[in-house]
Amino acid sequence: MNHFYNFVFQNKGKNKVEVNTIFQRLLMGEAIPFNDPDYFKIRDACNQTRKLLVKLNSETDSEKIRKLVSEITDSQIDKTTTIFPPFQINYGRNTKIGKNVFVNFDCTFLDLGGIMIEDNVMLAPKVSLLSEGHPISAKDRQTLTTGKIHIKQNAWIGANATILQGVTIGENAVVAASSVVSKDVPDNTVVGGIPAKILKTI
Repeated sequence: MNHFYNFVFQNKGKNKVEVNTIFQRLLMGEAIPFNDPDYFKIRDACNQTRKLLVKLNSETDSEKIRKLVSEITDSQIDKTTTIFPPFQINYGRNTKIGKNVFVNFDCTFLDLGGIMIEDNVMLAPKVSLLSEGHPISAKDRQTLTTGKIHIKQNAWIGANATILQGVTIGENAVVAASSVVSKDVPDNTVVGGIPAKILKTI
């Protein structure tokens, strides 16, 4: 799928102001200190997303849920995709979700670094996709760092698993419950543990 890369570069060639918004800078992997003059825009955008999440997480109609997720992500959620509330996401517009995707209860997305979920992916309850983090160094920790998360077709992420920034989960891969994934997972493999390691090939 090339949707994610089209999404990343969709503003290429436009005027400098649009390309260099703080959201585009984060999407391209730039580390942003908390004292950046545009940092307030992140807080404001996340506040607007929270207002939509209040509606989403009290909704029971699947079609209305899809419409609200479409509004949050600024993209069309296919009718074959199912998302069970409660669902948490901080920004939303840097998340792209394919067809026939299943997102179970209590999943959390931090998507300022970009999250791409391809077709036929399954996320079990309490999965966290965290495309954001902070430097280990104490003097630099008041900085937001990002890395794209890409979950390829037909992957299955087990309950309470955490996928960290910059990780790609390969096609048909399985992530065992409660795993913490900090490195790329090859196609057709099962990984598990903290940190996750390859357990077997499929």
